[in-house]
Amino acid sequence: MRILLIRHAEPDYTKDVLTAAGRKEAAALAALAPQLNLGTCYVSPLGRAQETASYCLAATGKTARTCDWLREFPAALDLNNCPELQKAYPGTKADPETGIFPKRIVWDMVPSYLCAHPDYIDPDKWRNTLVAGHSDLVPVYDHVAEGLDTLLASHGYARDGRHYRVEKETTETITLFCHFGVSCVILSHLFNCSPFLLWHSICLSPSSVSEIYSEERQEGFASFRALRLGDTTHLTMAGLTPTYIARFCEVYHSEDRHN
Repeated sequence: MRILLIRHAEPDYTKDVLTAAGRKEAAALAALAPQLNLGTCYVSPLGRAQETASYCLAATGKTARTCDWLREFPAALDLNNCPELQKAYPGTKADPETGIFPKRIVWDMVPSYLCAHPDYIDPDKWRNTLVAGHSDLVPVYDHVAEGLDTLLASHGYARDGRHYRVEKETTETITLFCHFGVSCVILSHLFNCSPFLLWHSICLSPSSVSEIYSEERQEGFASFRALRLGDTTHLTMAGLTPTYIARFCEVYHSEDRHN
């Protein structure tokens, strides 16, 4: 079993479409799509993923099934009843008239808070953290995991505890056109680790390709390993530079992205 995770190209998040640069990225990806062996394709319902996928699908003559659980990871954090967590998301500004904080993306805490609270990177304890208690993180995570497991089971790999039981061996590929946040959730479920570890430790640039294979070292027992993460070879070949939108600043005193 081979899994490709393809992040959407550079987006205009407000309009949920690709930017002009994003369309160039998607076209560069599509130029290599016939060599990627996309197999059976699935796509997020969001416009930026659908548009990215359309380039590859047109180049290969394939179609893709839309799966709601592949949408960008929507878990939202409520800071209003937990002053402690306001330290974890210090850039959040309360409404000056109501004093109410807007909801935040759960993974967007500052690194210093994450490093000081190791439960967030524990494979099990992250489920009982303050963030989990003040958000819908756990049920939304489990919804994605259930969607993934249902999909893999339909291809012969059934979740059994922390591994997959091989009910039908296959070397086929499934391709998931989706987003950074949900890709980290998918990987954390496959690798049995905390999603916070991946949200804060890897970068998947827009239009990048990540490749994961099953390993069956024991009969009937499958685990998964990444062969490549966030590959942007197609951009290099097209003379394009990966967009900085996927990263924070390399050094603090720079004009590059901070928030």
